[in-house]
Formats: sequence, structure tokens, C-alpha cells
Amino acid sequence: MTYVVRPVRAEEWRAVRELRLAALRDPVAPLAFLDTYEAAAARPDAFWRERTEGAAEGSGTARQFVAVASGGRLVGSVTALVERRGADVVFGEVPEEDQTHLVGVYLRPEARGVGVAEKLLWAAVDWSWSLSDPVVRRVRLYVHERNARAAALYRKAAFRPTGRALPVEGGPGAVEQEYEMRRPSACAGN
Repeated sequence: MTYVVRPVRAEEWRAVRELRLAALRDPVAPLAFLDTYEAAAARPDAFWRERTEGAAEGSGTARQFVAVASGGRLVGSVTALVERRGADVVFGEVPEEDQTHLVGVYLRPEARGVGVAEKLLWAAVDWSWSLSDPVVRRVRLYVHERNARAAALYRKAAFRPTGRALPVEGGPGAVEQEYEMRRPSACAGN
């Protein structure tokens, strides 16, 4: 099977909704996402249109990348959110430098284990490094301490644990571990 990784298109909001609902049905969804199937399924079409449009090609503060199977079906996704130095963020500590935060990483089971997830992550990282305002110095993401499959993927894709962790809401004693990739010095002048 051949997969193409590219930015999402605004008109793909229905497919984005279906992919997100599939992600929230995955057995590790409670560890991987800060959302539930029930909450996502109840959101109106306008929510999905706005969300997809805001992360489509041309958006400056977020970019969603999708993996598309040869038949046109979306099989994976990751979203990069721009976080400005010193600004409040949705999840995690206030950044000390301009960065992007990868969220919503998901791949359908039939597309796993063939390098598609790494391609999605690298598309988001490459987009992050391509920004000129802001110049992103690092890309970060969080992974639940019990989500070994995701942690292995992130390490394989060159993300490294920072040693920072955040408590999981509703999960006594559980933590989300921060992973990061630093901007290569060859890109630092951009």
C-alpha cells in the first residue's frame, strides 16, 4: 500500500472527523488523548469545519498533516500547534522559547509498522523548522508514561525525553512525559 503525507485540506473536515472518532475508539485512546469519543461525536459539523480549516494549508498557527492511502482514505494524522515564548499554552508549561507542540498523533492499525507514523512526525517537524515568524527552536509532545508503543515511536523518530512530566487529570499518580526535538544548528539561522 502506498501512502502520501501532506497538509490537510479544509474541505476534508468530514474525513478528519471520522479519523478522529476512530482514534478515540482505539484501545489506548484513554492514554493518548485528552478527549473522549462521546464528546467528539456530539460536536456539531461547524466545529469540525472550523477545526480543519484552522489547521489546513495556509494557516499560520497550526498545521495538520494527514497520511492518505492510495484510495483516498485518511489513515493517520498529527497536528503541530505554534506556541510563542512566554504565552499561555493549552497543555504543559509556558514555553521559554518559540516552539511547536505536536498533538493528536494517530495511525489506523492497517497503516502501522511501515514508516507512515515517522513520515507524519517528520512532516510536522519540517514544517516547524520552515517557519520564519516565529523561528521555532524545538518541537515537543507529551506521552502518557504507560503508552509504551507511542514512546517507542517518538524515540525512533529522534524525539528525546526532557525529564519534565505533568500529572494526568483524573489519573492519580500518572504522568505525561515531555519529549522534544531540538532545532539542528544548520537550521538555526533561518
